[in-house]
Amino acid sequence: MRLSAVAAVLAGARFRPVPAAAEDAPALPGAGAPFDASTVPALARALAKAAYAAPRTDDLPASLKGLSREQYGAIRTKPAAAIWAGDDLGFTIEPLHRGAIFTGRVALFLVEDDCIRPIAYDPASFDTGGFALPEFPEDPGFSGFRLRARFPDGPDLSDFAVFQGASFFRLVAKGQGFGINARALTLRPADARGEEFPIFRAVFIERPADGALVLHALIDSDSASGALRMVLRPGTEASTTEVETTIFARMAIDHLGLGGMQASYLFGSEDRRRVDDARAAAFSAAGLQIRNGAGEAIWRPVHNPDALQISSFVDENPKGFGLMQRARTYEDFEDDMQHWEWRPSLWLEPADAWAGGAVTLIEIPSDSEFNENVLAYWRPKEPVVAGSETTFRYRQHWCWQPPAAPLATVTGTRSGRGSAGARRLFLVDFTGDGLFSEGGLDIALAAAPGSIARQQFFSYPERRTVRVAFELDPGSERASELRLALVRGGRAVTETWLYRWTP
Repeated sequence: MRLSAVAAVLAGARFRPVPAAAEDAPALPGAGAPFDASTVPALARALAKAAYAAPRTDDLPASLKGLSREQYGAIRTKPAAAIWAGDDLGFTIEPLHRGAIFTGRVALFLVEDDCIRPIAYDPASFDTGGFALPEFPEDPGFSGFRLRARFPDGPDLSDFAVFQGASFFRLVAKGQGFGINARALTLRPADARGEEFPIFRAVFIERPADGALVLHALIDSDSASGALRMVLRPGTEASTTEVETTIFARMAIDHLGLGGMQASYLFGSEDRRRVDDARAAAFSAAGLQIRNGAGEAIWRPVHNPDALQISSFVDENPKGFGLMQRARTYEDFEDDMQHWEWRPSLWLEPADAWAGGAVTLIEIPSDSEFNENVLAYWRPKEPVVAGSETTFRYRQHWCWQPPAAPLATVTGTRSGRGSAGARRLFLVDFTGDGLFSEGGLDIALAAAPGSIARQQFFSYPERRTVRVAFELDPGSERASELRLALVRGGRAVTETWLYRWTP
């Protein structure tokens, strides 16, 4: 029986302790070695028995380390040199060169006929934009890889996924541009002890079949090693990934993040104070959406705070959560370069019961749209025991819209100076057909601390939208947690809007 990350922690009988005596790190398999579902977990298990050794970066010449973002971006695999370029499989692989901030080395392998074939470095396979690649005395490996795929009803291959940097990866649905980054494993983010960034050591990619691609990744970090299995499927409305990760703990882990995802948020319509920018907004995700274990639908707008903020939404067995891009028109941003309206939303659904814990949101002050300053993940309540093996599974939807919920959604949040003193005026829009069925609507609104000075709503049937306007009077308080929903007959007909106000 498969156990989730938290359930495995609670089930002591499932623990298989790692011996205290460290061994040498296992060698990666060579060409022709057999491969099956147990290969990468066995590598990760053996790796966890050895002391962690950071990958070397001193083999990378200064000329590559010193590349600018633009110079590095010009180094791409030649289309004809992409793996499977002439095989009409619906996918190609473009290995990514090491350089700039991507100095770490990832070993790449193909799995064909249940055998392993290493992907060898060949400088002739790269276009460089005029940069002269240095000679290496030995194979330098790669920094990751890009996948191109044929989307449904599309004749040509398009960018589909990128695996690069620590243990980060990104996908898109048809017509989208890359945005949100997902994490294979998250350890101690925004922790006083310092964050730990697990890395990809090696990735094994199976020959695709039936419109899907399966890959297996070996993950490593000070605290743990890991085995990741993913099934990737490109889609029109949503591309999906089915993820199974087993963690092999070298030491006790008390701050574990599952399903981590990060996005950029510079400014939006509700927080333009101190913003001098010609655009209407700049962000790749507008908010955090949660469907908790009790079935409540929650929407928490994100923002660019003046100081680090951490919010925990305590729950048990969550049904899903994700960072959502709900602004989908050019007019929402007026950005001719970034086109934030094309960025994917990322919705995650656990495939197992994740027991007790909290959906955690971290918002970091940022002065650049390139900083991914918003991070969301599930933090289990129980720690991971040293020497344990823990498996968890989930599905990701990289989508235009997440799976539908039968409630009106939050479609706008605006705030500004109130009528007097320190009061703040909020305008919150809900949109959905259910708002205009039989029966009146009531406002369920609370502030803690602080008080609500006035509230009212405005109905716009032609737009299927109801706006709630209210004033928060914080008094002398420096923060207030706000909660708002529209109800009919005592039952919510909208998402629950949550917001943390700070001066």
